[in-house]
Amino acid sequence: MKLTEQHLKQRSIPSARTNKLISLSTLMFSLIVLLNFQTIHSQENNTEDEYQAFTIGAHLKNMHTWHGFVVHSGAVFATNLEYNSKDSKFTLGVWGGASFAGTDVWNATEQQYVNANYKEFTIYTSYRFSDKFFMEAITHNNYTGVEERGDELHYWSYDKTQGYNFVDISFGYNLTQNTSLYLATIIGGGSGDYEVQSDGYLKDSWTQYLELKSKVWEKGDANLSLFAGGAWSLATDKTFYTESKGNIINVGATLSKKVKIANFSLPVEATAMWNPEKEITVLQLDITLF
Repeated sequence: MKLTEQHLKQRSIPSARTNKLISLSTLMFSLIVLLNFQTIHSQENNTEDEYQAFTIGAHLKNMHTWHGFVVHSGAVFATNLEYNSKDSKFTLGVWGGASFAGTDVWNATEQQYVNANYKEFTIYTSYRFSDKFFMEAITHNNYTGVEERGDELHYWSYDKTQGYNFVDISFGYNLTQNTSLYLATIIGGGSGDYEVQSDGYLKDSWTQYLELKSKVWEKGDANLSLFAGGAWSLATDKTFYTESKGNIINVGATLSKKVKIANFSLPVEATAMWNPEKEITVLQLDITLF
């Protein structure tokens, strides 16, 4: 995400409302983990059960895109560590990414651009109420270039103007076997999701993002899906993703296929993405290593 120089220079103390929101989120995480402890304990006492509570995954990507954004334009290695309940309803995990090449960020003290590698550590949790409906909460922590631009890194800070932490609450619903809806709402004005008022007040945008995705072709282990996503705000004249109250920002297609290399079969996705507002067109390759 790119902030204006004015926003990067601003410093503010997190409001009481923001602190309460973070505390409530932490409490919710703790309660859910405690409620699922019995599931973990029963799994440890049943050696014949194939259920594995904890899993890891790794991806290699030529770039990293998200909701119409090119988060990083260079090659990225991403991994995740995840806990899943025995009934497959509850998930708690962390996702991290790091780039092979850096990007230029502006250091105001040195008055020059310096190189910084993409770095992200995101926490997520979800609960699947049925085969059709799920809810998730994600705290995105993209701290690329924070120290390089001269700022002090505070991983757990949700200061609106510090530019790398924000939380969204999302819902997913399968309309049919091949078609799904996804709705995400950014809460608390994090990471620039606000509009600066004439008196200097930072008004939260509460940006919402809605995406429709449908599988339109399938043969063997290959399938093709089309998607379209848009963002809007009912509170301000801009959103986290757009410079207007709303716009279509993410249109494209994803081809998924298993590619055989020697004795290995790797799931591969190629996504062609177009952001009509920003006139961005990219082709992302995502290889699942394990």
